[in-house]
Amino acid sequence: MKYLVTGGSGFIGTHLVDTIISEGGTVCNYDISPPKRPAHKPYWERGDILDAARLKEVFQQFQPDRVLHLAARIDCDENTTVEDGYLPNTEGTRLLLEAVRAAPSVKRLIIVSSQYVCRPGHLPAHDEDFNPETVYGQSKAKAEQLTRKAGLQCCWTIVRPTNIWGSFHPRYPQEFWKIVQKGWYLHPGGKPVIRCYGYVGNAVWQMLRIMDLPEPEARGQVYYLGDEPGDIWEWASGFSLAYLGKPARKVPRYLLFGLALFGDAYSKISGRRFFITTQRYRSMTTDYIVPMKKTLEKFGRTPFSLGRGIAETVAWLGGRR
Repeated sequence: MKYLVTGGSGFIGTHLVDTIISEGGTVCNYDISPPKRPAHKPYWERGDILDAARLKEVFQQFQPDRVLHLAARIDCDENTTVEDGYLPNTEGTRLLLEAVRAAPSVKRLIIVSSQYVCRPGHLPAHDEDFNPETVYGQSKAKAEQLTRKAGLQCCWTIVRPTNIWGSFHPRYPQEFWKIVQKGWYLHPGGKPVIRCYGYVGNAVWQMLRIMDLPEPEARGQVYYLGDEPGDIWEWASGFSLAYLGKPARKVPRYLLFGLALFGDAYSKISGRRFFITTQRYRSMTTDYIVPMKKTLEKFGRTPFSLGRGIAETVAWLGGRR
């Protein structure tokens, strides 16, 4: 099989290219940035997702059977708009869909969206029940709508990654993992906070299994990517045990909130971000549950346990020093 991956130099894309190669597939990584792994350089074609001519050229040259569209702006910027700040997610997806429509070789397509098409607390009643909280989420909802209206002849599927983690994560090495290593991480006490996280190896495995589904089970479907919902204290404690030999410390929420208020003031005065702010506190104490049941029932047990994912991530972090 010949796979064209847009955004294959990114966090999830790097793992996806790795897995395709290990499973014997032929891959082309279309990305504006060079690969994170030097071994991936022979598979890289430099190109901007907003460059329609270059995109179509690569499709014509490579003639892919399968396309996985990951190229996107992934940060959350609330000081812009979908139209001004997130063109790679909207216009980039439209141009990708045009290239796919013009490429008869393509039999399967996966469009990578996000759980952020629905805000925390909003469990969608159906696949087009959008309720985004962020501009980023709005841009991903728009990308899904463009996909549905594209009139594609190939079999297409939308996937929504949950909170995916693992090696090459763009933020966690300087945020959560750094705080844990220093022994600064404090977990909110009280009731468990239930969230949907996913080790990147499992998310990639699920994507490639979706590519192998019978067409009626894949065409026009939406699948969430990740592991079973669970108490995030178990995830945080796994890293705390790996680094410090003890579980994450739980503290009363009122104390953590007070520290977050201090963090807001410190960040504003100093211009440097404190390790906890009220925004971070809200994230730490808010459940974020998504409809994982469909994916988990379809594909069953994922290949990477929580412990294995943590061990591989910690090993990668150690190798970066």
